[in-house]
Amino acid sequence: MLRQYVRQFHQGLVRKWPLEPREESESRRAPLSTLDLVTFGVCRTLGAGVYVLIGVITLLIAGPAIVICFLVVALCSVLSELCYAEFWSYVPRSGSAYLYSIVAMGKLCAFIIGWNILLYLVAAASCVTRAWSYAFDSLIGNHISKALDRTFSPHMPSFLAPYPDFIALGLVLLMTGLLVLGARVTTLIIKVSTGLNLFVPIFMILSGFIKGDLHNWQLTEQDYKSNTSGSSSTFRVGPLGSGGFVPFGFEGIVQGAAILFTSYFGVHGMVTAAKEAPNPQRSISLSLLVSIFIGFLAYSGVSAALTLMVPYYRIYPYSPLPQAFLQVGWGPAGYVVALVLLCTLLYSFLCAMLSMFQLTRAMAADGLLFRALAQIHTRTGTPIMAILASGTLTGLTATLLRILDLVKLMSAGILPAYTLVAVSILVLRYQPDQILSKREKTEEGNEISDHEASLSEPVPEAGPLRILKSLWFPTSTTPNQISGQIVNGCASLLVLLLSILSLVLAQWPRRVFSGDPGLTTVAVLLLLLITGVTVIIWRQPQSPTSLTFRVPALPVLPLVSIFVNIYLMMQITSGTWILFGIWMAIGSVIYIGYEIRHSLAGNKHQQPSASTTQTPD
Repeated sequence: MLRQYVRQFHQGLVRKWPLEPREESESRRAPLSTLDLVTFGVCRTLGAGVYVLIGVITLLIAGPAIVICFLVVALCSVLSELCYAEFWSYVPRSGSAYLYSIVAMGKLCAFIIGWNILLYLVAAASCVTRAWSYAFDSLIGNHISKALDRTFSPHMPSFLAPYPDFIALGLVLLMTGLLVLGARVTTLIIKVSTGLNLFVPIFMILSGFIKGDLHNWQLTEQDYKSNTSGSSSTFRVGPLGSGGFVPFGFEGIVQGAAILFTSYFGVHGMVTAAKEAPNPQRSISLSLLVSIFIGFLAYSGVSAALTLMVPYYRIYPYSPLPQAFLQVGWGPAGYVVALVLLCTLLYSFLCAMLSMFQLTRAMAADGLLFRALAQIHTRTGTPIMAILASGTLTGLTATLLRILDLVKLMSAGILPAYTLVAVSILVLRYQPDQILSKREKTEEGNEISDHEASLSEPVPEAGPLRILKSLWFPTSTTPNQISGQIVNGCASLLVLLLSILSLVLAQWPRRVFSGDPGLTTVAVLLLLLITGVTVIIWRQPQSPTSLTFRVPALPVLPLVSIFVNIYLMMQITSGTWILFGIWMAIGSVIYIGYEIRHSLAGNKHQQPSASTTQTPD
């Protein structure tokens, strides 16, 4: 009885939702060219929120080397988005990573990815709201922040913001009320916001050419003393570090890259749109590279212009671009940029809130969250409970947490999700069957006897010797149960080994590369084990299933993506991981206490609504 219960419980965890095929007229659209995809990807990549984050990262973490941070993030994003593109190929329908995971990997994986993306969206919406508050405050001379800081700073705990941001809270309440009443992002709003997002980097780069000074990339301690001794700035001057272009060393570059990892997150929307391209394999790769490259030029150009116009230790951390113009004597330009940022930040916040409550509603409709969150109000046509829950959580975090802590939470939410996507690609390609539609499932049922007969011929009962032999000499040219289990075990082992290697390299990088006998030996042994396990996976047969897009250089590329993501996760501070652990603990309580008993997976006669719901993340 207990064994049967455990077996049913396990099957429920890995059960995949069947996906109803769409009508032909619904799915047929005009084909998209590579240029169309690049345009879509650039529009989704450029975000005003990143222009606010540039100030914090430049002042405290990376200095002018933030340009290199954006390059590192761009390379890492290419790896992650390629894995995401194949993950999408298993479910050829537009939607979020949550939809793809619940169809391709099962509800446990889907809950983890969906819950992490919700954390990212909450932190992103809170960060953008807080940035809007700083931009608004800078327009009126920072009087609000000074007053709140004098009143609340002595009484606030050290792990919270110096003062509660009531402007951010008021903005969240206002936008939540508008969303409850049915506010939508129209095409006109999208076009205007895209134009403003393009205006900021172009204007900033041109200004950097005019008002920039290359000496600001070669600052010394003497410059620091002369600039700070007579400074009349209204905010604290940042640390000097070692001066020059890389004042905080390699550690500052990788820490900055870890925090800025979400800069190119929006480009995944281009991947889901690529299903309309005539040649997705070529179009996705090319448009992905071009979109991220253009995003890199914009972000790095703005960062370079900012650090050339103002010494990095004198950059205002929360509204850097308007204040930079004020410092170089272009006051009117600073006010214009501040107004543009207010508009674009408002659009970014609205998009984050829309994605958040749509994902919340989809997970609730599937039974992974409380079912009340999926209810639609008959008069407004909106999921009021999902919107109110999203607004409440966003309001609390935006009011109480620092903007830097929010940015770190964004990376803490999205890096594990992308890592899980890369692991899923590594596993899915080597599995014997991937049934992703109800129609395919029906056809399989009609031919199940033939399938079992053919499967039993090349794969007799597996013993230890046969499994060991299959590690290097697979018994079939197509995936079977044994090869799938081998890849599952090897993938789990690789994640463990890569985590240990990332920990060693993150904690003791200089000792490893300087030839410390103990740590260098450990690193070499880990590399040898990783290479051996990778070769075992490479020897296993891959699924012949035709996909719209396939990751090249399997299994190496997903493994590099997993390693890079884990290494970047090691750069995030322990305080952020404590907050992440609290978030995951809350999710675990919900999953164990509610979902296991109330999930629709136990009802074989009902079709989950997320299978037909588009939930953009």
